[in-house]
Amino acid sequence: MRSTEYDAWVHFYEDDANFERLWNKPHVYLPILKKFKGVISPDFSVYRDMPLVMQYWNIYRSRAIAHWLQENGVAVIPNIRFGDERTYKLSCAGITKHGVIAVGSHGCMKLVVERAYFQRGLNYVIESLKPSALIVYGAMPQEVFAPYQEMGIEILQFDSEFMQSRKAVDA
Repeated sequence: MRSTEYDAWVHFYEDDANFERLWNKPHVYLPILKKFKGVISPDFSVYRDMPLVMQYWNIYRSRAIAHWLQENGVAVIPNIRFGDERTYKLSCAGITKHGVIAVGSHGCMKLVVERAYFQRGLNYVIESLKPSALIVYGAMPQEVFAPYQEMGIEILQFDSEFMQSRKAVDA
């Protein structure tokens, strides 16, 4: 909210509570968001252990805000968030094929089971949307992302705030 780096894109890879206000009062934040180059659509949580209807609701909310921002002149890169196979189709609904998409990998790589769910979901997304470019917020292990690079998809990786803080501590 205090950033003046207007030649940047705004992202919402943080706790949902920190951007719930955008959902509740989007008109308040529109003038602020319009100052920036664009927005990566909100990353509302889609946990596999949430009731399915809540997962669908959060995917809907991300799309609804993204659509509204676009209608109001803000450039938007769609963030794709999925839980398990029950959410894959909806996670891609309404997203233009062959465009730029973003995914958050933070918290999805450390545990083997989480990585497997992420890989299966990302495979579905890549096969369905065939993006030209993929923005990754968080870890980007070669064994997960190399096949997409080999397909010619441009991948831009950004460290999560947690990763940045760990690098600062380790330095």
